Amino acid sequence: MRDPSPYRVCFVCTGNICRSPMAESVFRAHAVEAGLDGLVEVDSAGTGPWHEGDGADRRAIDVLTAHDYEQDHIARQFRVEWFDHLDLVIALDSGHLHELRALAPTPHDAAKVRLLRSYDPDADHDALGGLDVPDPYFGGLDDFEECLEMIEAASGGLLDAVARAVDASGTGAEKGVENAGKAAESATAENASAADGPDAGKESA
Repeated sequence: MRDPSPYRVCFVCTGNICRSPMAESVFRAHAVEAGLDGLVEVDSAGTGPWHEGDGADRRAIDVLTAHDYEQDHIARQFRVEWFDHLDLVIALDSGHLHELRALAPTPHDAAKVRLLRSYDPDADHDALGGLDVPDPYFGGLDDFEECLEMIEAASGGLLDAVARAVDASGTGAEKGVENAGKAAESATAENASAADGPDAGKESA
């Protein structure tokens, strides 16, 4: 019997040099700490091609390093064909959420797209843009620190949802993607309408 395939999570922002690589590093560290290394595969991408081949923003690297997160990142653009093998696509703001859901080839694939901060119980789900992680690209180091704080606050809830999904998928060769998706979605079902909030403006990272 071959090993089960990992549960795959992809974080997506605009240019894949600030928010999504930060979220990737943080969530990977949480998954390893939770003993899910090898069971969960984490990566990131951008909705556009502007920074493909570049490393993460220097300020993102500095903030991650200061908080003992590892990163080794090369930016890339999200591809529609990835939906077929991904279990969760985590958008960093509502603009990305709508863009990714519009890109999804099936309703099942669209349902895989969730807002990161919808997993944060302390986020303001009713406020306009309350579930967005603001783009720090045009700000300073403090904005990157704030971005990291938001990512960390949501990562625990996301990890719980993914851990349940991994458990629901069992240990056989068939991963049970549909059941795993339902397990992850259950953590945010009450926030679905908030996750569909107005589009965010176009951003650079």
